[in-house]
Amino acid sequence: MISGPVLKAIAAASALALTLPLSAVAHDDAPAKTTIPEVTPVVETAQGKVQGFKDNGIQEYLGLRYAAPPIGELRFQPPEPPESWDGIYDATRMGAPAMQMYTPSGTRVTEFTRQIQTIFPTDGETKIDNEDALFLNVWTPGADEEKRPVMVWFHGGGYAYGSGNWPAYDGRNLAEKGDVVVVTVNHRLNAFGYMYLADRFGDDFAKSGNLGNLDLIASLEWVEENIEAFGGDPDNVTIMGESGGGSKVSHLMATPAADGLFDKAIVQSGPGVTAVSIEDAIKTADAVLDQAGIETAEDLMTIPADDLLQAAFRAQEEMGGIFAGRLELRPVADGVVLPGDPFLPSAPEQSSDVPLMIGWNKDEMTLFVASQPWFGMLTDGMLDAMASSFGEAGPALVENYRGLLGEDATPTDVAVRAMGTRFIQGSYIIADQKARQEDAPVYMYRLTYETPVSGGILKTPHTLEIPFMFDNVEESRVLVGPGAAPVQLGEMMSDAWISFARTGTPTSDLLPDWQPYSLEDRMVMEFNVEPEMVSDPEKGAREILSVSGE
Repeated sequence: MISGPVLKAIAAASALALTLPLSAVAHDDAPAKTTIPEVTPVVETAQGKVQGFKDNGIQEYLGLRYAAPPIGELRFQPPEPPESWDGIYDATRMGAPAMQMYTPSGTRVTEFTRQIQTIFPTDGETKIDNEDALFLNVWTPGADEEKRPVMVWFHGGGYAYGSGNWPAYDGRNLAEKGDVVVVTVNHRLNAFGYMYLADRFGDDFAKSGNLGNLDLIASLEWVEENIEAFGGDPDNVTIMGESGGGSKVSHLMATPAADGLFDKAIVQSGPGVTAVSIEDAIKTADAVLDQAGIETAEDLMTIPADDLLQAAFRAQEEMGGIFAGRLELRPVADGVVLPGDPFLPSAPEQSSDVPLMIGWNKDEMTLFVASQPWFGMLTDGMLDAMASSFGEAGPALVENYRGLLGEDATPTDVAVRAMGTRFIQGSYIIADQKARQEDAPVYMYRLTYETPVSGGILKTPHTLEIPFMFDNVEESRVLVGPGAAPVQLGEMMSDAWISFARTGTPTSDLLPDWQPYSLEDRMVMEFNVEPEMVSDPEKGAREILSVSGE
């Protein structure tokens, strides 16, 4: 029998063990201690309390509902405020991505394309997408009384796929470096967010062609109402986005319901100059509805989400595929939500006082065409034969880039640059229109740094600037490459983005003085290891496209 004193000693030792770190009582051969996540403070939002985890000191509140689930009676309807809750909402994990209309190019699946999925997980999100996807994520240095600049990110993927959950968009490093609050947003996409149904089903669906952008507006309303509780300043909000996200920024600058919800705008490789016409929107909706066999509003509201998505895929293929087709599932100039084209015939008056940063990457199209069988195999004759497929201005653009790039350029190099001029043209149109207003500055950039990954074939592709401006270089080495150069690009670009969000002027000790864009000199900041201000670096293409009117 164990004596009383021994029992007391055992009890005392047990009590002591409960108060000590695991490492203090573990055996020498025990496994290493697991780090226990540190929780954030509880934050009171308009709907209820939320709590997340800290990531190396930065507070993360993930998967927050900014609107009610757009399901049931709310399918194809404008977003409604989320319901309030009791207790503490779990903000430790991101919410679902929206329904994804993503088709892998697939002709050359390589180790590199698989590795890119670690930062842009398009394939993975098709496995977990959901109609219930109106969530946002918040990264903040502190849920306190500081009023920090707020940087709201709208994701890429056109209007077809993507989410604010992508690792490339992780806001932790940007929040820490800039002492800013970063927000990323999920919203309705493709047929669920941009299918114009009013012609077929009446006024109850009058806003259906712009639901995805109305979701974005709802997220900004949530920011206006709640972000101060997370240490952000609701009176200093910058909206920014790349590719489709840049187009979303462009459209919100011209959407009356968004007026006053943001103070600055950044458009990266995604100028949104025009919207879909009512006529094209009707053709698109008819194609999808016919493929789905939808005849009544009841059919529309009850069809399974996956069935509707597959109908949109079939309609896309019937209309010529993702590149040649005219399946117009993007914002509609419906006269209800969106009055007309955002930047034609002029810049929107409602955002004339909003400073704008806008730009593109030198070789945008390599990301899209590097998997094509012809990539790297073109001859001059083959290039001449395909030039007309680049549009009416195609042959002139090919000759322009042959001269600009010189004898060392391959026909593939020339083709890629000629194909990528849509990014250039749209960026110049928006910058020109904003500059004509003379109410707020415009700052234009071009990224020219070439990534060495995958043998250097991508040069300066679409998306390359994202790890730099988010300060996520180390997490994105698969895209930006090894060494010190990407770190330097990350420092200068994140500096500039943070400065612009804070003051409306992009600056960095690593950059020359960034002069505003004007119609007289068209100054552009060229980002590279040795950045410089350049006057009108794409003059030839700009003038060709201006004359062609394309």
